[in-house]
Amino acid sequence: MQTTQPTSKFIKELRFRLGMTQEQFAAELGVTVASVRRWENNKATPSPLALKVMESLNNQ
Repeated sequence: MQTTQPTSKFIKELRFRLGMTQEQFAAELGVTVASVRRWENNKATPSPLALKVMESLNNQ
């Protein structure tokens, strides 16, 4: 992921840009809603696989 902003901010902005709820975003990534919440609150870091999926969503 090529970004200068914190990962948590990138995730939240990507989700909003895609027009998805946390539930929809979690389903798209195959993770729990709790994971998305932790990522957006900078309490956890997504796996490399989840980041790769987010990068592909970002490039659509």
